[in-house]
Amino acid sequence: MKALACGLLIGLSVPLFAQVDLVGEWVARYHEDFAERIPGPELGDYLGLPINEAGRLRADSWDASLLTLPEFQCRPHTSDYGTRHSNARITKEVDTATQQVIAIHLHREWQAQERTIWMDGRAHPPDYAAHTWQGFSTGKWEGPMLTITTTHLKEYFIRRNGVPRSERATVVEHWFRHGDYLTMMTIVTDPVYLTEPFIRTSDYFNDNTHEIPAYPCEAVTEIDRPAGVIPHHLPGQNKFLEEFADKYKLPLEAVRGGAQTMYPEYRVKISGMPRGGAVATK
Repeated sequence: MKALACGLLIGLSVPLFAQVDLVGEWVARYHEDFAERIPGPELGDYLGLPINEAGRLRADSWDASLLTLPEFQCRPHTSDYGTRHSNARITKEVDTATQQVIAIHLHREWQAQERTIWMDGRAHPPDYAAHTWQGFSTGKWEGPMLTITTTHLKEYFIRRNGVPRSERATVVEHWFRHGDYLTMMTIVTDPVYLTEPFIRTSDYFNDNTHEIPAYPCEAVTEIDRPAGVIPHHLPGQNKFLEEFADKYKLPLEAVRGGAQTMYPEYRVKISGMPRGGAVATK
């Protein structure tokens, strides 16, 4: 009986040993998708995005001057897009009686975002509950990998050139640590603007000498506009959409995105297509 009891205790303890400590200061590595994440994506670049016609229309209508509006200047990134930007601090909240982790907290440098990932098994709120920038996140350990499910996100974008992500999206993340590096995989499923799940990864380096500063932000009036004017492009009137295809001599069909552009075999399909947006539309 003693041997059986010891065996059960050992078996129950295995998942705990498999968990990984993520607490610390994490510095973003931008070598992956650098052009998209730092300088910013070019207008009309929808390559590799499984968008549908509704998502493409929203992106075509977007105008970068929207970001000059006071209500947009201090707007934080949502948690699914925030993974792509800025350094982070991860802490954990522990029940002092049971020593079980109740929640993992993440603070991001950009706009001082605060996110909670509940680890205590609670359910997600009903559909009609408020949507927020960080959403409602629950997590569970799957061996050494932390899996996070997030709902109740405000509408945002999946690429910083206006490609949208709706408030009905569900986001699943997988965080896995390998030494001093942490990879955050994000899987976005959006029934409104995407035809397939959209997957990308972002890497971080553990540097506990790094200090995250405060992030004060004050909105100002940058451009005088008549009241109620919102920068936008009407359908078919955005004259900048072909510049990306022209610049890199790519088929216009390819840069318009769609699920097919995510896969390697698509390169074979476009090999004989006319290059450059202006050429392709003549």
